[in-house]
Amino acid sequence: MLKKILLAAVLAVATGAAGFYFFGEQLILKRMHKIALASLQGQRLAQLEDGLHVMLCGAGAPMPDPKRSGPCTLVIAGRQVLVFDIGSGAAGNIGPSGIPLGKVERVFLTHFHSDHIDGLGELSLLNWANGGRTEPLPVHGPAGVEAVVEGFNAAYSQDFGYRVAHHGPAIVPPSGAGSRALPFRSPADGELLPVFAREGLTVSAFRVTHEPIEPAVGYRVEYKGRSLLISGDTDKSDNLRAHARDVDLLIHEALSPTLVEVLREAAREAGQDRMVTLFDDILDYHTHPVEAAEIARDANAGHLLYHHIVPALPLKPMERIFLKGVSAVYDGPVTVGQDGTAISLPADSRAIRVDHWLPW
Repeated sequence: MLKKILLAAVLAVATGAAGFYFFGEQLILKRMHKIALASLQGQRLAQLEDGLHVMLCGAGAPMPDPKRSGPCTLVIAGRQVLVFDIGSGAAGNIGPSGIPLGKVERVFLTHFHSDHIDGLGELSLLNWANGGRTEPLPVHGPAGVEAVVEGFNAAYSQDFGYRVAHHGPAIVPPSGAGSRALPFRSPADGELLPVFAREGLTVSAFRVTHEPIEPAVGYRVEYKGRSLLISGDTDKSDNLRAHARDVDLLIHEALSPTLVEVLREAAREAGQDRMVTLFDDILDYHTHPVEAAEIARDANAGHLLYHHIVPALPLKPMERIFLKGVSAVYDGPVTVGQDGTAISLPADSRAIRVDHWLPW
């Protein structure tokens, strides 16, 4: 950043304001070209070493957050590209990360709260248009996923026709429009249910506690000696802790009661009784940051990554409040996720590397 500022200053002095703006535009266009090329060529995907790789395409929740889109976790196992949940705005973060949208092979949903599914239409459309799919995008989920997929397909049905008419069937094959539901039964308590396996990759579902939302699951992903677990939305869960045992990476949702209480009190003072009730209600079916840290400690997890963060954390100092008490119970590495946060787990290794994949 300092080099960019110095360059701008030199250009301004040397060429005057008009020249500076001209060269500034050229720099912007070059930067834009570089980002687009990296995305379209899939440069990052091509360069990744064998192993499990994770990027948060959305680290937030329903509350607006300038750093976090709706919940979405991109997982790469070897060259297989999977998406777990797909919240609002998250699909737009995948391409700029250097992973072409057309490379997404399938989606896994944890439950059917709107913030976990409302980007499905966008993702399936972009996946189809970018990848030229000849079959609909597979969407795995517990019973009820059929209605979700059917609804999005119906809502986008007219647009499917527009796209084919405009671009032609050779570019957007009609047979590949939309998505296809692949339901599985709800796992019993204590059960780790395999729902997908291919080329050394296994994805298994397990039950989580998110009443009154039912079904609700999390996922454990294993590939070539590395493992990660995605919590989905859940209260502190003994079942989750059991299935997270010795996982390399625990990706866990978290709600800060301290910060939510500030919002609750503001709603009370504003006379917004409905909002007061809503803030009260969300406290009892999400996990607090310290509780997630206790799970990481008890499960011997190698790294704790927070996502589905409630409330929004637009300012860096708010993260300290969010994490208060965490280090007292878990001494492993902790990351507060935002859009673009990435963690790599090289195959047959113990290494864990933290990165950021978005160009902003």
